[in-house]
Amino acid sequence: MFQKYLLVLLVSMVPLLELRFAIPYSQLMELPLPASYAVAIVGNMIPVPFIFLFARKILEWGAKKPYIGKLFSWFLVKGEHAGQRLKRKAGRGLFIALMLFVGIPIPGTGAWTGTLAASLLDMDFKSSVLAVTLGVLMAGLIMGAASAGVFGALGHLFS
Repeated sequence: MFQKYLLVLLVSMVPLLELRFAIPYSQLMELPLPASYAVAIVGNMIPVPFIFLFARKILEWGAKKPYIGKLFSWFLVKGEHAGQRLKRKAGRGLFIALMLFVGIPIPGTGAWTGTLAASLLDMDFKSSVLAVTLGVLMAGLIMGAASAGVFGALGHLFS
């Protein structure tokens, strides 16, 4: 059982997968949803302070390197575009916009991208982490409800 939860934790830390994949995956492994939700939230949040503090510097450094430059540039451009879109749409409501950006579980809008966007927009650390945390909690609830509904329906169909 510990190994399954560890896998949920690790999957929720992976960029682009995050808890949007970890929670449904936990349900495929038939883990209890509340515990899976908590583990996925923790896993999704572990990288956030590091992304905020270091990602911009690392991406700018890596974008100039021969082998990794294209990948690092892609992440940098993705974060900049996400940040600028948020800023244009949000105006003064950047905190709420960041929370919703992270909280609505569609591809490319998770904690990694949101935190990078906040960093590139020079938002302050506390506001960024709080907005991302609230967004991750919201995305977790949405994915938990969706997973419970889908896997519950499939269980009734095939039982």
